[in-house]
Amino acid sequence: MKSRVYTAVILVAATLASIYLSEYTFVLLFGGIAGLCLWELLGLVLPNEKKRDLSRRVMGLLLGLTPYIAMGLIQLGFAPLRLRAEWVLLFFPFVFLAFIFELFARSDRPFQNVAYVILGVIYIGVPFSMLEMVAFQDGRYEPNIVLGLMVLNWVNDTAAYLVGSRQGKTPLLPRISPKKTWEGSMGGAIFTLLTCMGLAVLMPQRCCVDWAVLAVIIIIFGTLGDLVESMLKRSVQTKDSGSLLPGHGGLLDRFDSFLFMLPFATIYLLWVR
Repeated sequence: MKSRVYTAVILVAATLASIYLSEYTFVLLFGGIAGLCLWELLGLVLPNEKKRDLSRRVMGLLLGLTPYIAMGLIQLGFAPLRLRAEWVLLFFPFVFLAFIFELFARSDRPFQNVAYVILGVIYIGVPFSMLEMVAFQDGRYEPNIVLGLMVLNWVNDTAAYLVGSRQGKTPLLPRISPKKTWEGSMGGAIFTLLTCMGLAVLMPQRCCVDWAVLAVIIIIFGTLGDLVESMLKRSVQTKDSGSLLPGHGGLLDRFDSFLFMLPFATIYLLWVR
């Protein structure tokens, strides 16, 4: 338990410092998080027996980070904002490197490997690049919205765990995650909605309605994201995505719900911008 608490304190402190120090430290921080999440994901789903398997994993990491790097360069002013839509097409040819690699890798499951590499791009690379879109509003860096999303997501996860561990009786989806309960999810939802009211006061850059909508998005899709990662781990028969965080498992275990809700939160924030 102590290692779990110490790890959480260090992670929170490093995150806060990076978010508020500058836009550059924000981009570097979440780029590192995205990279480590990708590394864990690819380690779970790709073969890891021969030297070429490491090369495939490195290639998947670089491809998965490409959307994040491209969006970061755009938002930090190293590329014109007009490329915001065009970079998707510029990135697309790189995906075919995965097919070319498998031509010479002599794998007995080439298209399955390609599918997993592309999964890393969609599941991790794209959502984290959307976080950069959220953080930069009309060229201005706004750290409060990033922190607000993280706080709501953290409250939802933590309250669901605490309430579920004490009051949980009805499994939410026992086939995927027997320990997650409806009671825990309801507890998480209640505390998340209460937290959004406080954020509306402390972070008036967004109105109360916006924070409430974001809270509902996180309650729904954050919970689903947690279940999706549980489904992934169950499919590869492992308990944790990694062992980087003592007492917590891997980074993907901590950011599964956050990255899953990001596309939906981004759509809303771009709509009301």
